[in-house]
Amino acid sequence: PGWLLSPAGRPYLDCILHRNRRRIFGLLERPALPPALAVPTVTYKLFLAGKSGVGKTALVAWLGGTPVPPAHHETLGIEATTLFWPAKPRASARPVLFQLHFWD
Repeated sequence: PGWLLSPAGRPYLDCILHRNRRRIFGLLERPALPPALAVPTVTYKLFLAGKSGVGKTALVAWLGGTPVPPAHHETLGIEATTLFWPAKPRASARPVLFQLHFWD
């Protein structure tokens, strides 16, 4: 669980942070890793659906490290957010970079 903060995981965490805050990536952008740290990317598309005002947009903002909107504003249409998360599965000796496309 503490792999990201370990010396082995810190370079992967640094590639998704900017000034100790999570970087916001566009749909076609990705973290720049040095060739020695190149890892496979696993992509997931996550569609969030539910009643109005339950916190779907706030959840995506919180996971992305962006400020949570203080007041409720209905999301018109679909808002796409791309997050990257490095992880090291227990059964693997090699880290993986998860690319999560949230559709809210």
